[in-house]
Order: sequence, then C-alpha cells, then structure tokens
Amino acid sequence: MTDFALRAVPLLARVGADRSDALRTDVDAAAAGWPSAGLLWVDPRGRVLVSGPAVVLSDTEKLGPTPPREAVFLGKLPGDDGRAVWAMRGPLPDGPGAPMDVRRDAVGLDDLSAQLLVTALALLNWHDNARFSPADATPLRPARAGWARVDPVTGHEEFPRIDPAVIVLVHDGADRMVLARQHGWPDRMFSLLAGFVEAGESFETCVAREIREEVGIDVWDPRYLGSQPWPFPRSLMVGFHAQADPAQPFAYHDGEIVEARWFTREQVRAALAAGDWTTADANAAFVVPGSVSIAREIIESWAYSQD
Repeated sequence: MTDFALRAVPLLARVGADRSDALRTDVDAAAAGWPSAGLLWVDPRGRVLVSGPAVVLSDTEKLGPTPPREAVFLGKLPGDDGRAVWAMRGPLPDGPGAPMDVRRDAVGLDDLSAQLLVTALALLNWHDNARFSPADATPLRPARAGWARVDPVTGHEEFPRIDPAVIVLVHDGADRMVLARQHGWPDRMFSLLAGFVEAGESFETCVAREIREEVGIDVWDPRYLGSQPWPFPRSLMVGFHAQADPAQPFAYHDGEIVEARWFTREQVRAALAAGDWTTADANAAFVVPGSVSIAREIIESWAYSQD
C-alpha cells in the first residue's frame, strides 16, 4: 500500500456559510445588514458560546446601528434571508450556551459553526498581531469589513496572513507508520511530524526537509492528502504522506522531537479505539490526537485504508 485518501473532510475544513467576499469591498452593503446580523463573540482565550452543535449568535442592537470598527464580517447564513454574521473579540455574553475551546471540544459542531468559528479566530488573531505597519510602525486601521488593515496616511493595505505548515504521515509502504513525541509532552502522547514551510520552498520540499531535520530519516514520494485551517494563531495545516525505509535510524537534529517510533497498523488501531489525548484510558499503550485535528483524520484514514 503506497497510497490512500482521507476518508472524510477534516472537521475544521468544512463549509457551511456563504463567505460573501464581494461585500468586503462594498462596506456600505455589508454594514446595511448589521442591524439584523448575528454576532459571534470570541473571548481573549479564543472561546465561544455553543448550544448543542451550533455556535451562539448574539443580536447586534446594543452596539449601535453600524458595525464597530473592530468587527469582522464572516459572511451570510444559508437560506433565503441571508442573515449576515460578524465576529468581535470580547467577554462572552450572558445567556444560553456554554463556553467552548475549539481545540478540545469542537468535534460536535455542525458545518456552518465550524466554518464561522475558524474564520473568526483566524481574522481576530491576525488583527491582534497586525496593529502596526511592518514598514514604519504606523498604527493601522481595520478596513474592508475586517479583511484588511490600512495605513491612514499612505493608504497602503495589509491583508490577513496565514502560516502554512506540512503535517506528514511517514509509512513504510505496507503496515507500519511513524509517530513522534515532542519535548514537554507526556510519555504516551504521540502525533504526526509537522513543520512550517520556509521561504522559497514547495510543500513537497518542506516534507523532505522537516522529516530529515526532526527525526533524521529520508522520505520519498510525498503525496498530498488534504488541508485544514488551524488558527492558533494563523496556521494552515497541509497534509501529506510519504514513504521511508524503517531500517534508517532515527536522529533528532533540531531538538524538537524527543522520541519517534514505528508502529504497526494493529497498534495504531488500538490507540484510536482507546480515545485521544483527553479521553484515552490510563492503560492505553500510547495516545493520539483528538478528532478536531487533521492529524487524527490522516491517522485514521491510513489505519483503515485496507478495510
């Protein structure tokens, strides 16, 4: 087996809302929907209110007739009414729903809520860290309904940045794969190898370089699997698998990885059945990431690719 595909769309890569990107350049039209819009509040810890499978959208009436400058436009809800949705950073409002941390508890969200949440987090995290011009430190103002920041003197615009990173399942072409553990992780916690794409580098080149740097082995035949936004603070995880020879010894060159092992398909299936980092039984031999991560979807897709 030298190839496989993802069995499902990664949880945070789902599509539900109409992003309505044309309204970012027609701010008056976007603002016209503000009085009846839904507002997604994101607190300083990145949490939102959820009720069942849906994020809680608040009314905007207490914030005035037009969007505050710091509000970001997320798009429109599906359906005939096309209600607009915006997001803002601030304390979570009182009312129905419970706070949710997306990295731990987003598994049960519906498609619409997943898309709204990751878009809100990505935009708000970018605004938090892009308040000043990278050229001369001039304070920048939000523009384009939250999808840009502009220099009020020169008119120069800065747009949201993302940091692409590859995440790679290394396998032997048969029934074994590599999982690794970083410094600071508990002894039983393992995941896929990953790293950020460098300037002037393709995804495929990054796969080979990162695996070599982190665990000292050479890989070949990198193949794309899928991607998922990971707005912590602004990453895009790009999934691959690649083949390696298990006879190669591991060597930890960059100091990030403390341990790597080859695991059999049977061992990986047992770990998946045991749960994840937060729910696995104390007797599990090792534990793997939760379902909100693309890592879990890649591991499951490989583990059951022969069924």
